[in-house]
Amino acid sequence: MSRVLVIPDVHLKPWIFDKADKVDKSSYDDIVVLGDLVDDWGQGNNLKLYRETLDRAAAFGTEHNESIWCYGNHDVSYLWDAMESGYSVVARETVIEGITKLERTLEDRYKFVHKIDDVLFSHAGLAETFVLHECGYHMKEIEDILAKVNRMGMQDLWRNSSPIWVRPQHAFIRMFRDDLFYQVVGHTPVEEPLDACGTLTLDLFSTYSDGTAYGNQKLYIVDTITRKFEEAKYKES
Repeated sequence: MSRVLVIPDVHLKPWIFDKADKVDKSSYDDIVVLGDLVDDWGQGNNLKLYRETLDRAAAFGTEHNESIWCYGNHDVSYLWDAMESGYSVVARETVIEGITKLERTLEDRYKFVHKIDDVLFSHAGLAETFVLHECGYHMKEIEDILAKVNRMGMQDLWRNSSPIWVRPQHAFIRMFRDDLFYQVVGHTPVEEPLDACGTLTLDLFSTYSDGTAYGNQKLYIVDTITRKFEEAKYKES
C-alpha cells in the first residue's frame, strides 16, 4: 500500500511546494508532482517568477528523493518549441534551462506516466484509444506500454488524446483499462476533487484571469490500494 501526496499543476506558484513541505510526513509514503510548473495569467514577462518556481522545484526534488514527477504540456512546450496558449517567448530560455536542470536532478523520476500499485499518475491521463493507436493491439503488458509511452516525443504526444493533453472531464473518453487501473491527473481545472469514470482530477490551484482562486487550493493524499483520497494534514506548529 502507498499513500501518495499529490502536487497538481503549479503554474508559477512556488508556494505550493512550501505548502507541501508542511504536510505531516507520517501521513504519506510517496509524492507525485503532476506537471505544468510554468506559465500563468499575465506572467509571461515575469522572468523572476519563472526562475523562482523552477529553482524551488529542483530544490524540492532534491530534498524529497521519494518524489516522482510528470511532464505537463506547458513544460514540454518549451523543450519542443511548440507554442500554445500561455507560452512565453520571453521566458523560453529560462524555462529550458530550468527544466533541463530539473531533469538532471530527477533523472528517471521524471516521466510522462508513473504507476504505483494499480494507479496511474500523469498530467492529463492515459486514454484507451491513445494506447491502442500509438502502442498497438499487440502490446499487452502495462510495463511495456508505459516504457514505450515514456520514450515518446512531440510527434506522438502533441495531440489531444495524449497523456499530456486528454480531457476525459469534458467528454466521454474511455481511460486505459478502466476496469483494472485507477488514474490520478491534473491538467483540467476543477473547483473540488473530481472522482469520475475511474479518474481523479486534482488540478485545484487554478485561478481566474484576475488572479482569484478557482479551485479550493488544497492538497490531497491518495491511497493506491483503497483508491480513496483525503485532504492532507499539516504538521502542528
